[in-house]
Amino acid sequence: MKRNISWLRSLSAILVITVIACSTQKKAGVTTGKAFLKTVEQEFIDAGAQYKILMKDLPADRFPKTYFPTTGKHEYSGSGWWCSGFYPGTLLYLYEQTKDMALYNEALRILEPLKKEQYNKTTHDLGFMMFCSFGNAARIQSKPEYKDMLINSAKSLSTRFNPRVGCIKSWDSKKQPEFLVIIDNMMNLELLFWATQVTGDSSYYKIAVTHANTTIKNHFRPDYSSYHVIDYNPETGVVQQKRTAQGAADESAWARGQAWGLYGFTVMYRATKDPQYLSQANHIAHFLLSHPNLPADKVPYWDFNAPGIPNALRDASAAAIMASALLELQQYVDTAKAKEYVGAAETMLRSLSSPAYKAKPGTNGGFLIEHCVGHMPQKTEIDVPLTYADYYYIEALKRYKELGK
Repeated sequence: MKRNISWLRSLSAILVITVIACSTQKKAGVTTGKAFLKTVEQEFIDAGAQYKILMKDLPADRFPKTYFPTTGKHEYSGSGWWCSGFYPGTLLYLYEQTKDMALYNEALRILEPLKKEQYNKTTHDLGFMMFCSFGNAARIQSKPEYKDMLINSAKSLSTRFNPRVGCIKSWDSKKQPEFLVIIDNMMNLELLFWATQVTGDSSYYKIAVTHANTTIKNHFRPDYSSYHVIDYNPETGVVQQKRTAQGAADESAWARGQAWGLYGFTVMYRATKDPQYLSQANHIAHFLLSHPNLPADKVPYWDFNAPGIPNALRDASAAAIMASALLELQQYVDTAKAKEYVGAAETMLRSLSSPAYKAKPGTNGGFLIEHCVGHMPQKTEIDVPLTYADYYYIEALKRYKELGK
């Protein structure tokens, strides 16, 4: 990758670089609940205690994936699983809030087997895997090795970019010609913005922006709901199919996919200050918050068009992601929208912190949040805890706490 110095000079005027768990600033006229802020502090303490249970029986070099309440058994993964960065990331967030060294030391321990993934070119999820983990670690304690690993991760991620398509490949496919891109991939672009900041190499930034622009063009319907999967021809860039993998139907709005889009385009605006990304994020937020199938507690069904509503399963992980995204997005909008976003996020967090979704101490295998849905069509991870639900729940609480300062 070559540096383009003149291009970088112009870029430096607009690049508001992404920093993981960015400091959340409160808009004038926006208020937070004092009583709930006290609840938030207790949530961090409770979460730290739960994660000590989770870490207790964790096999060496294995990562928590989920827990099955009906059997009382955990499911673990290796470092190559897309969720491997969430466990250390949550531990690091909790250490910041509690100053409990046991949590920090466990995070450092589990980072060791994750290091090798910096060279993994078979996945688009290096943002999840490496930036949620080593990005947080570097923010807490800057180390040259963390910087080097994240740069290598950005290099590995960049190898999956196809300039003819204008996207980073998500899933490898044995079918040819097929180039699959999922909405989740918006969450991995933050790593690329960071890489441009620290290396001065504009190519990472250009890849992220190109991917986001292609996603706006092809992933979204007129109502700003999103398809899950777009199949491109890798030689021509032509869209071959629009479908879903984890949602109820090709034309449905899979809840977590909508959350990924909201969060991803909020980060895009933070990193570039390009108004098209702010507009996209606001449109997605409006789709979600005004949807007639969004329940009163604002924890969505696993799909906004799921069969069986109102008796369909909820996806607490989608609510956690949405809450965190809305608490950042409120910084960039007018006061009326900011109040709406903070109010919605607070409702989500109150719901997730209630007995309806928050596990009782000592239960749930040490996970924090119950009632998530991973992949309904494949009948995997149904109504169970998931590591990314915990991660974005704690991140959202952290952001809410910052608003109350």
